[in-house]
Amino acid sequence: MSEPLNSNTSSGADTHSLAELIQTWKDRRLGIIFLLGIASGYPWVLFGSAMTAWLAELGISRTAIGYLGAVAMVYALNFLWAPLVDRRAPGWLQTLGRRRGWLVLIQSGLLIVTLCLSRADPATNLTFVGLLMLSIAVLSATQDLVIDAYRVELIPRSDAARISYGSAMATAGWWTGYSLLGAVPFWAVGSVAGGWANVYIGLGLVWLVFISMIFWLAPMPEQAGRAPDVGKTLAQRLKTTIIAPLADFFRRNGLQLALGILLFALLFKVGEAFLGRMSIVFYKEVGFSDAEIGTYSKLLNWWVTIIFAILGSLINARFGIIRGLLIGGIAMAASNLMFAWLAQAGPIPWILSLAVVVDGFTAAMGTVAFVAFITSLTSHTFTATQYALLASIGNLGRTTLAAYSGKTVDLLGGNWSLFFILTALAVVPSLLILSWLLPRLRERYPHIVSSNGSN
Repeated sequence: MSEPLNSNTSSGADTHSLAELIQTWKDRRLGIIFLLGIASGYPWVLFGSAMTAWLAELGISRTAIGYLGAVAMVYALNFLWAPLVDRRAPGWLQTLGRRRGWLVLIQSGLLIVTLCLSRADPATNLTFVGLLMLSIAVLSATQDLVIDAYRVELIPRSDAARISYGSAMATAGWWTGYSLLGAVPFWAVGSVAGGWANVYIGLGLVWLVFISMIFWLAPMPEQAGRAPDVGKTLAQRLKTTIIAPLADFFRRNGLQLALGILLFALLFKVGEAFLGRMSIVFYKEVGFSDAEIGTYSKLLNWWVTIIFAILGSLINARFGIIRGLLIGGIAMAASNLMFAWLAQAGPIPWILSLAVVVDGFTAAMGTVAFVAFITSLTSHTFTATQYALLASIGNLGRTTLAAYSGKTVDLLGGNWSLFFILTALAVVPSLLILSWLLPRLRERYPHIVSSNGSN
């Protein structure tokens, strides 16, 4: 963080600082990070929003749609095969460099699986479709490992400013892949012969663009980013990748604080996850068209989330990460209550717009604050592994419990208003845990309670 300007600072110094900032944002590496972020967010369209719309139109039950969403659980487990991606070269593709070679291999797999999905019939072979969705999730979770490693290696750790800008570009890229590209199939499906099946052909061919992009990326030095040896036996690997980082986390925080943090991470975004998995089904049942879903749920949500992600980082810097988490949690509850109102009002675009804006604020504030929170708790001794484990615990809670979202709506007799009220209340346990953690966090991590560590 730069020091505040005093009264003796000249306008020339200000201009120079602004010029330096503009020059920094012209860095080609930030553009690369943005493009890789798009590739990271795009698969969630394939097994998430677009597939949910397709299944809903075929009359697949809410319960089945929710259960199929459990394929996202692999994102909570990808740290288990991270050492393989770090240490092994992808065969003959290693001539591109280890990172680029893995990306070409993975994205080629995603291209093939997506095209296979376009030829599958969910109405008659839902199990096969589920296996293809799982394949996309596994490949995508592995792609994220490579992209994260490439991003970390691209900018030196000593360049704190560009690391922050890179994080912002990665977030913006992810939401561009998920929301902006995710809007396209909703706009196209009404005018494409063959409906969703042929739309998925187009979605699959998008991977050719991403693969072409990989050849434009600069190769990374082979000595960069190679993971240390984690041992040859399963026991040695478990000790290095899971046991040692967790043992360090409990040792630094003590049993009570460590368990409280892990429980908070597990529960914090459960309500948002329930909403996210059923949102497309909800929009369709309320009466919104595919084009309206693409415009409001995707396009509007895209730029709203990016704007609030930047504002969220400023709020954290000004008021502290814990207050950011509290604001994000309250916003989650408010967002879900907005959708309860929409369920009662019916397909009214301006209410949907308002709900999407609040939901975008929720996604941005919650994500920025949560990432900053677990980053602040991560040991420098086990930086990558411990961060991945803490993030995985958060993902595990969201993906596991969200799989039951469709079943919950069915048990409520399709009462969407009551469903959203319950998801709003689902935020409360995590906020109570955070309140209990506050004095303990203030004592051990004063810098995350407020911007200056004060009350």
